[in-house]
Amino acid sequence: MIVSSIVATSLNHAIGKDNQLLWHLPADLKFFKATTMGCPVIMGRKTFQSIGRTLPGRKNVVITRDKTFNSDNQFDILVVGSLDEALVKLHAEKEVFIIGGGEIYQQSMDIVDTIYLTLVNIMIDADVYISEIDKSKFDLVWEEKHLADEKNKFDYTFQKFERK
Repeated sequence: MIVSSIVATSLNHAIGKDNQLLWHLPADLKFFKATTMGCPVIMGRKTFQSIGRTLPGRKNVVITRDKTFNSDNQFDILVVGSLDEALVKLHAEKEVFIIGGGEIYQQSMDIVDTIYLTLVNIMIDADVYISEIDKSKFDLVWEEKHLADEKNKFDYTFQKFERK
């Protein structure tokens, strides 16, 4: 199984504030959807609640310590207690995606094979940050730069890193 991570971050590694994204970039949302479609997505409970629904076309896996979360089966999700449990349950999948939040990204950094990063050209205040990618462990294998336009307020770059 390939374990991938997909994240959008500012130049100062900010990824969220008040359990929300820091910007609205339709191109990044389209990239996220196209990249993760058909693959399981693993996220923390807060990330799932900030999205507010399941992501269609993907098995949604939510990590939480709350044993009663989704006990009424309101959402079609797989609830697990840890990242390890999620990976065991998804062992037969070709690729899985870690989609947040900050704690789940940190927990998965040592096992991630591929990182899809959208680097947003802005310095911004946040309450959730991620670590910089360790270039001694990952190679940049693809990059696509975009300028701001009428739909996307900031310059941004799509990048793909693979573990060495």
